[in-house]
Parts: sequence; C-alpha cells; structure tokens
Amino acid sequence: MDYTSIFGYVGALLIGLVLGLIGGGGSILTVPVMVYILGLNPIVATAYSLFVVGVSSLVGTFQKHKKGLVDFKTGLAFSFPSFLAVYATRRYIVPSIPDTVFSIGSTTLTKDVAIMIFFAIIMLLASVSMIKKQKSKTLKTENQSYYKTFFQGLIIGTITGLIGAGGGFLYVPALVLWARIPMKKAVGTSLIIITINSLIGFLGDVQTLEIDWVFLLLFTAIAILGIVLGVFFSKYISSKKLKKGFGFFILIMAVYIINKELN
Repeated sequence: MDYTSIFGYVGALLIGLVLGLIGGGGSILTVPVMVYILGLNPIVATAYSLFVVGVSSLVGTFQKHKKGLVDFKTGLAFSFPSFLAVYATRRYIVPSIPDTVFSIGSTTLTKDVAIMIFFAIIMLLASVSMIKKQKSKTLKTENQSYYKTFFQGLIIGTITGLIGAGGGFLYVPALVLWARIPMKKAVGTSLIIITINSLIGFLGDVQTLEIDWVFLLLFTAIAILGIVLGVFFSKYISSKKLKKGFGFFILIMAVYIINKELN
C-alpha cells in the first residue's frame, strides 16, 4: 500500500469522524479526497461517494432511530421524488454531458472541471450554512402540500446526483422550513432520505461504470469506523463549535478547488 492510499483511507476515517461528531457534512469531503488524494476521475469519485455516503447514512439512521429522531413518514415523502431525480441524473444526465462543455477561443471547460466547479459552489453554500448562527424560530404545525414536497425533492435530488454528496445541508433546512420538523429530528430524518437517494443513485452508476468493489468496500468500512469513533467522542466535544470550525474548513476547500480547476 503506497502513501497515496494511506492518505486516502485516513481521509475516509476523517469523513466518518465528522459524520459521527456533527451528524452531517463529512460526506462533502468524499469527492475531494477521492479526486485530489487518490487521483480518481470526478465521475468515478462522485459515483463512489454516493455509495460511501449511502452506507454511512444508513448506519447513522439506525443510531438516530434509537433516539426517536427519525420521522420515516416525512422522510419517505421526500425520498420518492428525490431518488427518482438522483437515479435519472446518474443514469442519464451525467453520462450525456459532453467531454467539452464549451470552448471559447483558447478557453475550454471540460466535463470534469465543470463538475468540480459546481461541486465547489455547493461546498460554498454548505460552508455558509455551517458557519452562520442558526436562529431559533417558532414553527407552525401544518405541513405543506405534497406537490411542493415533490418539486423540492426533485431539485435537491438532481443536485445530489450531480455532486455525489448526501445533500444533508440541503435536506435539513428543507425539512425544518417546509415540513415543519424540529431541528434535531430533521437531522435524523435527513439521513433516511440521504441513504435511499445515494444508494439508488449509485445503482445508476453500476450500469455505466466499472466498480472497484475491493477499494470501495474498504473505504466505506473505514468511514463507518470513523462514524463509530465520532459518535463516541461527540459526548465530549461541542458540536456547535465543531460544526462552525468545519464550515470554515469547507470554505477553504471550496476556494482551493475553484483555484485549482481554473488555473
């Protein structure tokens, strides 16, 4: 095993630790680790990320369910339109994106660069949601119409399919503001959505990509180990401070990706 692989698996452990400590956000590290440390193609990296995120979120779902923090009914309502969008995105949209998105003079935007730039933009949005102070609001008790939930699920599912991350930072606000679920339960409920979306989205990739199952299963197992350790250490570390600090780290990573891809 070379140093690149070692750093990659350390990255997997870090991803799991973050997921276990703050309940989300770690999955957004998966693609950068696979692309910049392990040297994988962005298309393959986003596919592998969906599997890692899906299995890791499944573990997290069981942990949250034990504490009564998963609303399965609302989660499944969001999951249906979302997994349709994720699967369609991975099965049809991503493979149909041309290798050269556009070319103007000497400037060319390739498919790989476009995906990483879009990923970096989503990372910027995620970092802002982690850094800014959350205001507590009194929520109404009535739920929104299902057609709105369906439309919102399609949008978030498409983004999830493109970037290969779980989208927890998108689902949690959606569940709080649109489905009127308390924050703690929204975090747990988002995990069941992420689990279903990610694993079904990965099925779309299985039909178009050659999967290195040995590497993928080992990477995922290490990430799960990180989750177990993260849950243990979360008893002793302030999740609010950690989340804010991680937000700044994600912000720096996003700027790094944009700078690296455009230069």
